[in-house]
Amino acid sequence: MNSILITGCNRGIGLGLVKALVKSSNPPQYIFATCRNLQKATELMDLASGNPSIHVMEIDLNNFDSYTNLIRSISDIVKEKGLNVLFNNAGFAPKSTRITTIKLEDLMLSLQTNTVAPIMLTKACLPLLKQASAANEKEEMSVRRAAIINMSSILGSIEANTDGAMYAYRTSKSALNAATKSMSIDLLHNKILCLSLHPGWVRTDMGGSNAPLDVNTSSTKIIETLLKFNETNNGGFYQYDGKRLPW
Repeated sequence: MNSILITGCNRGIGLGLVKALVKSSNPPQYIFATCRNLQKATELMDLASGNPSIHVMEIDLNNFDSYTNLIRSISDIVKEKGLNVLFNNAGFAPKSTRITTIKLEDLMLSLQTNTVAPIMLTKACLPLLKQASAANEKEEMSVRRAAIINMSSILGSIEANTDGAMYAYRTSKSALNAATKSMSIDLLHNKILCLSLHPGWVRTDMGGSNAPLDVNTSSTKIIETLLKFNETNNGGFYQYDGKRLPW
């Protein structure tokens, strides 16, 4: 892939994805990594200082009016090549999880951050993604041509839910999965690959210290898996190692 936009790169899996891409055998020419606060993204900024391919962009994804400037900045860099991959990674997981403790503000913020923002950012990026797909028409549907990767979670699977609770997070990720499926249908004629991805249970601020996977393992495997995906994976729900997951 020539270019990729990854949201939520100040820490966790987003930062891990940037590191994995830089270390890969054929790294992208342009890695656009977003964060909400540059001053708090010290590790990302340090990584970018030694890698000219990384372009750190400060943006609050819940400020939808700011998307225009983000797209303009990316377009100025990629020019006629467009944007190969949009990786909607940024997310929010509230601490209140039970039906007896769920807070309205947590439910609303989860839906806005985990569902609405990825949909609206996808809409904003579409001209660049279509441009990349047209510029790489000899490539099959893949991240090398044009793709939208939505970071979901197994907790968004309705079929796999045997524990209940986690209302805000589960519903927002289930809704994101539904949006991903619609994207895969609506953008099929543009040859833009669309899929939902579960990163595994990873030791991050969100996943907790008891998670079995470390960030590097998950991130590296995600990149390896994405490079193998093609049209047969369009509209699917997969975990980091390529295993298909139930909706």
